[in-house]
Amino acid sequence: MAAETASGYIQHHLQNMTYGLHPVNGWSFAHTAQEAKEMGFWAFHVDTLGWSVVLGLIFIFLFRAAAKKATSGQPGGLQNFVEVMVEFVDNSVKETFHGRNPLIAPLALTIFVWVFLMNLMDLVPVDWLPMLAAKIAGDEHLFFRVVPTTDPNATLGLSLSVFALIIFYSIKVKGIGGFLGELTLHPFSSKNVVVQALLVPINFLLEFVTLVAKPVSLALRLFGNLYAGELIFILIAVVFSAGWLLGLFGIVLQWAWAVFHILIIVLQAFIFMMLTIVYLSMAHEDNH
Repeated sequence: MAAETASGYIQHHLQNMTYGLHPVNGWSFAHTAQEAKEMGFWAFHVDTLGWSVVLGLIFIFLFRAAAKKATSGQPGGLQNFVEVMVEFVDNSVKETFHGRNPLIAPLALTIFVWVFLMNLMDLVPVDWLPMLAAKIAGDEHLFFRVVPTTDPNATLGLSLSVFALIIFYSIKVKGIGGFLGELTLHPFSSKNVVVQALLVPINFLLEFVTLVAKPVSLALRLFGNLYAGELIFILIAVVFSAGWLLGLFGIVLQWAWAVFHILIIVLQAFIFMMLTIVYLSMAHEDNH
């Protein structure tokens, strides 16, 4: 494969199926990366949205099926799996969350399983689903990405939802005054009113940056790890076109990276869940 072809292959696999309002073509799908860019901020990544919904429905279907068939006798494989997942998440919440809120455990379970399923799509060979989609659409140049968490729009959407809950519970538990006090009266304080007034802008700057860093770090950590993993799989796929000898080496590389990447897939879902629990636990702490 020529360098230009390899470069085009990589760029094609890293481009989302984008639908939006183009200044020339109107509402349409982007056929090039430039067209996608020209659609601006409000363009939709159809593949990311589609796979996120599909994987969310798979999660709901599997857990609902397990709940409907649950028995106190000898459980089946699906019930065993779901019970292990629920118990694992429940123990994580009990050890980390120090408030009382019936929403936290279901939220943590949803985040862990949903993010795990989205990450798991990274183990599907990079050409299989895009080629299938291209054949169905009749467009061999169709953009189609299948790992939602390699799209920063998806990870930011998840983290901003968590951020909204952090703000909501911070105000609900501590009140507006308590929430603003956390932003302006810490970490520096003084009994002198004048000195404290001078410290307020400094405290606000530090605490506001800390607050905003929570959703940003949540999103970028998940996105960065999965994007890097996907990119390595794509680079390994390029090796297969360089002859049978390098193709055999590519098989070994792909297998080794897939085995290692399983750890990343599980770990990133776990980290996103745990940080969500920790941040919401902090939001429920009413420190006077």
